Amino acid sequence: MGESVDQMLRQLQQAKELGADLVEIRLDYIKNFSPRQDLETLIKRSPLPTLVTYRPKWEGGQYEGDEKKRQEALILAMELGADYIDVELKVANDFYSSMQGKKPERVKIIVSSHNYESTPSAEEIGNLVATIQATGADIVKVATTALDITDNASIFQVLARSQVPMIGLVMGEKGLISRVLSAKYGSFATFGTLVAGEVSAPGQPTVTDLLELYNFRQIGADTKVHGVIGNPIGHSKSPHLYNAAFKANNFNGIYLPLLVDSVANFINTYNSPDWVGYSYTIPHKEAGFKCCDEIDPNALAIGAISCMIRNPTDGKLKGYNVDYLGAIAAIEEGLRGLGLNGSNNGSGSPLAGRLFVVMGAGGAGKALAYGGKQKGARVVVANRSFDKAKILADKVGGEAITLAELENFHPEDGMVLANTTSVGMKPRTDQTPIPKEALKNYCLVFDAIYTPKWTRLLTEAQESGAAVVFGTEMFLNQAFVQVEKFSGIPANKQLIRDTLARNT
Repeated sequence: MGESVDQMLRQLQQAKELGADLVEIRLDYIKNFSPRQDLETLIKRSPLPTLVTYRPKWEGGQYEGDEKKRQEALILAMELGADYIDVELKVANDFYSSMQGKKPERVKIIVSSHNYESTPSAEEIGNLVATIQATGADIVKVATTALDITDNASIFQVLARSQVPMIGLVMGEKGLISRVLSAKYGSFATFGTLVAGEVSAPGQPTVTDLLELYNFRQIGADTKVHGVIGNPIGHSKSPHLYNAAFKANNFNGIYLPLLVDSVANFINTYNSPDWVGYSYTIPHKEAGFKCCDEIDPNALAIGAISCMIRNPTDGKLKGYNVDYLGAIAAIEEGLRGLGLNGSNNGSGSPLAGRLFVVMGAGGAGKALAYGGKQKGARVVVANRSFDKAKILADKVGGEAITLAELENFHPEDGMVLANTTSVGMKPRTDQTPIPKEALKNYCLVFDAIYTPKWTRLLTEAQESGAAVVFGTEMFLNQAFVQVEKFSGIPANKQLIRDTLARNT
């Protein structure tokens, strides 16, 4: 995608160093393009096999010139030794006619169709593939646009059934899974960019992410699919941890960020045995609860799940909640660090008898309130909506207040505060759910957010004299449990800790 031949030559070398198998040369990005001279240089000096594309504006590219000259440049690329060329379906018949049978034996022609508006049904895509194949294409390419993550399923269905070499991709953030799982469903190739953000089509991951984060080379037809269901989800570090753990355990699984609008639609669409396990994050923990066939007793008591696993025998989905385990253990450890070891209260927990304020009444809030109750804490639920706070407080025998009231809530000193709202999460890192002035009443503050690690809430809590507990500790404890649930193999805890440290 360089604007000059020299820049492209550097990028070709970079692609090889990063581990690409094939490089796409986008002629439409070159300024002052001189067909014979530039093509000869790029093709002859490329360290990798070449795919030459000269994309016109009307198909999402940059070229706005004469169509005849554009096609002549592609024919010239074939003559000069390009391994593949890409021709748009709209002009494929004209292109084949203009070649007059001159196609070199070794060159493969990809005939492509790009839909930047939506993703048609699997049946419509199947008909499109047949139309493309009828042009004489060596390889069929269909790229659509995801309006919902379930749109990827149409491409997966067609790829899995295709009798011809096919590239099938779904563009946009909600189409990322198509680019990673292309290897599972038999796509001829997938596309990655050299640098994050510098993409030739919306939603492209980097080559490095494909190979190192998603272990693309290890993905095959039998690979089990896992992921974290949330919205937003781009900030999640979970794929880094779980994919590293799966690879270390030689477990044939992939873990993806799943940008989901409707949990029910997602679960109903991806219902094959290979889609086996999910973590749940904001705002879908309660929606996930409603989609379970079976629910673990702790998750049932909480009313929300953080983990879902498909039974390989009958395909039923069972929900678990491991949020409270991770968070409560981290909070107890923080309290013991203050010399509050719980030995005087009979329960062994430093939370027992202590006033425990939980901000938020969603899935994570329910888990923390439930965990606090189990440890003998006096629970107070603070939520934007008093009604939601009251419902949760009643369940755990606690008190309910609104978030607005929390500013002046000071029945005693030495309280423990836990934030389970998304206030302060990346990218709105300048926000906080409670004024700094109110933090002086707490001995310890926990924030479930882990991106960033140091939220504004934790920074101001520390400045106010409170001990702080990072969301990363809850996150790590969840990962230890879920990696084992997903893979059946105990997690390498140090590996997971080191991986998170490298990626935060």
